[in-house]
Amino acid sequence: MMKPTTHAIINDVDIAICGAGPAGQALALLLHKQGIAADRIALFDGKTSAQAEQDARSIALSAGSQQILEMAGSWPVKATQISEIHVSRRGHFGRSLIKANDYAVPALGYVARYGDIIAPMQREIAHAGIRIHRPLLVSSLDEAGDHVRLNLQHPVTGDNISMSANVVVQAEGGTFSDQSARTHRHDYQQIAIIAHVTSDQPLLHRAFERFTEQGPLALLPQEDGYALVWCVRPTVAEQLLAADDLHFKQALQQAFGNRIGQLQKVSERVSYPLGLNAQAHATARTVSIGNAAQTLHPVAGQGLNLGLRDTFVLARCLSRHAHQLDQPAAALEQFIRQRQADRNITIRLTDTLARIFASTPDGSLTQSLLGLGLSVVDIYKPARDVLAGHMMYGWRE
Repeated sequence: MMKPTTHAIINDVDIAICGAGPAGQALALLLHKQGIAADRIALFDGKTSAQAEQDARSIALSAGSQQILEMAGSWPVKATQISEIHVSRRGHFGRSLIKANDYAVPALGYVARYGDIIAPMQREIAHAGIRIHRPLLVSSLDEAGDHVRLNLQHPVTGDNISMSANVVVQAEGGTFSDQSARTHRHDYQQIAIIAHVTSDQPLLHRAFERFTEQGPLALLPQEDGYALVWCVRPTVAEQLLAADDLHFKQALQQAFGNRIGQLQKVSERVSYPLGLNAQAHATARTVSIGNAAQTLHPVAGQGLNLGLRDTFVLARCLSRHAHQLDQPAAALEQFIRQRQADRNITIRLTDTLARIFASTPDGSLTQSLLGLGLSVVDIYKPARDVLAGHMMYGWRE
């Protein structure tokens, strides 16, 4: 006999955050540090705490993201420093090299595993007394004039839970293939292949972004080797995923070259489809941040970093209106307005790069001009400074 589902009411809160990933937890911590009481904030997530901390995905954190995590009280994390970023075009003249020393910063960014980012966040969340309700999935939201009703379900037991909040923040975006269409949507017809590789001549703390005919190929310094993000067309991805380690390494060596010597080991490979799916939207009581607001192509590694910039601004807007969170429309409108430029420029930048390198034939005049453009960026310091500044901190007005 099946156990009947139950229906419980959780005490109402001011701010409910759907998604306890890095963006959701950073938002909760920043809100608390800016004066919102812990018992007025609630987080919900479909994963258990153990599942989150065991997630081994590699994440690129910009220098600006490191600062945000430090303000949230969840830094340091176990991470590998990026001191240089080498950008090149396969088979064409031209490259650009961005160095941390040129900008008087300790690092341009860091590479960390998802679980290693989450672990100190969860400890700080517990220390602050903020409650994470998990595992729970949001089944529906019902927005009324004076509250939002969240209807949630336990993924295993089927138990139903509901609560009301003054503000609901959607911070759980998923991957492109799982999402419903938003205003700006484009399928790049590319697959990202993710793995960890080692080589016999690694260049410590140097990250590589190499543009190929198939799409961008990134090697990010991590621990004893590199985190690989290789974007290719679906037919090629199928072949690479089916290949044994030897043939996969040979294909990767041919695509990347010998800048780090000969490739040695490759981990298990995983993959996911790539697309743009973005919509800057808020109602009087709901708003989306991070992947829930904009899913980007991984070129230039801006996805999570853009999401963390969302959290910083949203926490500031909500905390400034802390005395009137029962009427949050003004704070949410302010957030959308303040995030517009950074979001639009970052989306346009990643979308343009992804479309050009995914659809322009190798050997074309356009590809040659792109290689020349990398040389111009490298030689012309103001252009290099703009690129470096955006990669580290996003667009600042």
